[in-house]
Amino acid sequence: MEPELRVGLAVGAASVTLGGDGELFVTDDGNGEPLGSVPAGASWTIVPDTGGLHVVRPDGSRSARHVGISAVNVTERRFAMAAGRRYRGRVNVVRDPSGLTVLNRVPVESYLAGVLAGEIGVRRNDEEQALLAQAVVSRSFALKNRGRWEAFGFDAWADVRDQLYNGVSGETPEVWSAIRRTGGQVLEYDGAIIEAYFHSTCGGTTAAVEEAFKTAQDRPYLRPVSDASGRGRAYCDLSPRFRWREEWDGTKLRAILSRTLPAVMHVGGDGLQRIADIVVSHTGPSGRVSELRIVFEHGDVRVPGPDVRAVLRPESDRLLQSTAFQLSVTRQDGQVARLVATGAGSGHGLGLCQWGAVGRARAGQEYRKILTTYFPGTTIERLY
Repeated sequence: MEPELRVGLAVGAASVTLGGDGELFVTDDGNGEPLGSVPAGASWTIVPDTGGLHVVRPDGSRSARHVGISAVNVTERRFAMAAGRRYRGRVNVVRDPSGLTVLNRVPVESYLAGVLAGEIGVRRNDEEQALLAQAVVSRSFALKNRGRWEAFGFDAWADVRDQLYNGVSGETPEVWSAIRRTGGQVLEYDGAIIEAYFHSTCGGTTAAVEEAFKTAQDRPYLRPVSDASGRGRAYCDLSPRFRWREEWDGTKLRAILSRTLPAVMHVGGDGLQRIADIVVSHTGPSGRVSELRIVFEHGDVRVPGPDVRAVLRPESDRLLQSTAFQLSVTRQDGQVARLVATGAGSGHGLGLCQWGAVGRARAGQEYRKILTTYFPGTTIERLY
């Protein structure tokens, strides 16, 4: 039987607007008692109150206090709307400590329909196998991580903390075709659903698990995999982020590190010493930076690989593309005057390389072959 997912759309919201492009039926989430219906095109506002919430109707009347409410569209091929976005399944609103939590209770396959295009983009006909591969990986990720956010009352965030979920607006005919063709399929290793990581561009080889995450457990299927396609090329070399370059002058580097080092490494920010050197002190199994050494006038700081992208930012609001890079340092008067990073790929590098999957699909590889290449030793099984 197809499972249901609870997708967190918002936490701590000051109010929530509920409506639909068809008639919306609203009930008390605790006892199921009907609260009324919202006509197509109209909307109700949900506001928090001590210990619960109220429904505010267009005429200004307020309902009694409820712990939570549930809304479902009862018109065929019409959808519930929260904050102006359409969703399949039910939309639930419950009180939380700081406001309102909004979640979408939706069957897994319908959830995936709102995820795939946002994660791997709209794909051409000759790239269809990459879309099928993403469907299996996204389904595996969603089911493996059910209950991860139980403290908030849902299974997955609707953003990059899990997978980017756009509801009905993310759906395309190609996406639904990929979902139906892979219905219920997940990746398994030793009889269990795998940790199905994916990223944009590996740059030539995927990462080992210890290079990407400090807390991730070692898995036989999460090890470096070559993306070489022959004649010195890589399957993911069609990615716009296959190769990249970033540059910092001394002033910008100091400003960035003054902000990022205290946040990640718990070292002083305002009183940051002069930066004498920056060195790649260790690399991991795939050649990615596994330790970055920042040398000051007195002492140094060693940044572990999983933190490097957050510390050595090109801009304060942008992570470094990947940890697959080399450094060139120019010093003047005993300090770093210019730093250049030349790198490969985008993302943590673990598991499925999305642009590599697109390149492999163009080369004629079938989605099963793509998946078992990036996740060696795994099998594709149908759960439902």
